[in-house]
Parts: sequence; structure tokens; C-alpha cells
Amino acid sequence: MPIARISMMEGRTDAQKAALIAEVTDAIVRAVGSPPANVTVLLDEIPKAHFGLGGIQASKL
Repeated sequence: MPIARISMMEGRTDAQKAALIAEVTDAIVRAVGSPPANVTVLLDEIPKAHFGLGGIQASKL
């Protein structure tokens, strides 16, 4: 049972998250031959205040 865990900054729409889950699932199915029903995708949304880019808090960018 493949599990993909993706950490990303908060702010995506439900439609974007659904598309990401579908695309990652499809990629895993193609790469390892797992049935789609056995693929789990977990999205961890990180608040912008908890995310840093280039030493700067993302909420300040």
C-alpha cells in the first residue's frame, strides 16, 4: 500500500488539492503498478507563518 505525504503551504483551493491527489495517485499507479484503491495521499498544509523561504517567513513575502 503506497503512501505519499506532501507538505505544502496553505492556500490552495479544494479543487487544486483534489487535482493534486488524483495526479499523484496516477503517478504512483504508473510507477509501481499499485491499484488506485491501495494508494493513500496525505496533504499536510503548513500555515504561511510556519514556512520559510530564503530565510524569510512566507507570511511576510
